[in-house]
Amino acid sequence: MMFRYELHCHTREVSPCAHAGAEDVAKYYASRNYTGLFITDHFVTGRDIPYGLSWEGWIKKFGEGYEIAKKAGEKLNLKVFFGFEYTCLPHAGTDFLVYGLDGDWLLAHPEINTMPIRKGLEFLLCEGAFIVQAHPFRESSYIEMIRLLPRHVHGVEVINANRNNTENGAASAYADYYELYRLAGTDNHLGDKQKRFCGIDTGIEIEKPVDLRKIAESGKYTLFDETR
Repeated sequence: MMFRYELHCHTREVSPCAHAGAEDVAKYYASRNYTGLFITDHFVTGRDIPYGLSWEGWIKKFGEGYEIAKKAGEKLNLKVFFGFEYTCLPHAGTDFLVYGLDGDWLLAHPEINTMPIRKGLEFLLCEGAFIVQAHPFRESSYIEMIRLLPRHVHGVEVINANRNNTENGAASAYADYYELYRLAGTDNHLGDKQKRFCGIDTGIEIEKPVDLRKIAESGKYTLFDETR
């Protein structure tokens, strides 16, 4: 039996660039017979806490998309897991998918908000996070330069549904050169309006977020890339 997982998905409740609500996201993935998905809303550090909130208030707000999707998933036989897409300003566009740490961990560690990018990644790694650099060769007008930190990640998102063949191809070569785990994610901001989907199929069921690292280490998974 194979299990299908989405590893990179955003919700409107938390990620300003997302257009789909968390409940609708869960309903859509359940309708496509996914086993589970990771909600990886944008977690941006190196700035003032958004909306004038306290750290506690912000972390509570940050978890809303995940909590809503998880509640919906429980009714739909869809497992929903917590993750986040870590960005440390001023390095906009240098993004990392972080798995295995939860909202309680974020609440307990406000110091992550003031750590520079390398120190932040080192801290996350020391705390047991599984880190995948997202779309490392993405090109956009707001991205000053491409930054690679191969010694601070476990894996690379070698297929991202919103990136072209050149960008994904470069990511694949990067992962191979540094012998990093190869993973894929849709980077879904559109919910059911998304046309291309990427992720992993595996014979190992994920029960908790840390299981993703075990799957990567086992090599017992395949990447999928589909257009509907």
